[in-house]
Amino acid sequence: MEQNALTLHTVCGLEELAGHGRGGVTHVLSLLDPGTPEPETFAEWRAHRRRTLRFHDCLGPGEGLVPPEPADIEAILAFGDSLAAEGPCGHLLVHCHYGLSRSTAALAILFAQGEPESPAEAVIARLHALREPAWPNARMIGFADERLGREGSLSEAVRRLHALQLRVRPHLAELLRGLGRGAEVDAALRG
Repeated sequence: MEQNALTLHTVCGLEELAGHGRGGVTHVLSLLDPGTPEPETFAEWRAHRRRTLRFHDCLGPGEGLVPPEPADIEAILAFGDSLAAEGPCGHLLVHCHYGLSRSTAALAILFAQGEPESPAEAVIARLHALREPAWPNARMIGFADERLGREGSLSEAVRRLHALQLRVRPHLAELLRGLGRGAEVDAALRG
């Protein structure tokens, strides 16, 4: 995807979607849990192009969990390629359940794809400025790191962001461990 193909960006959760319906959104990337119904609010929006991917916000397989896989990252990158082919798209909205992990990882991936010369730290700083409480899914970022040839730099930048988030919000450590995301917490604390 060429740089500047994405001109406006929004990251949000399901509960915030209704507030963006009149915001001129032209493209939507929805990252939903398997079995979650399509958000009804989209029926009220102006015409827009949307791609939906379904996987859980987890770091690996588990009972009842469908983790993000390399094919999901390929689908995100293909979506980015289609945006680039259209030219400037206007306004891209990326959402997941809470707007913190899958959606921020997906937007970071799209930024990294569109700005291959930008250092990973700058890509993640841009994402963080856009969505301050961002906690990008490390599994998604790891797959993108490999696919985009970033040699671990995206993963390292996200680890540093996770460490910052834990300093600002120390209560997240226990919450994330309870959600099976302890590997991200441990990596952030080791850094």
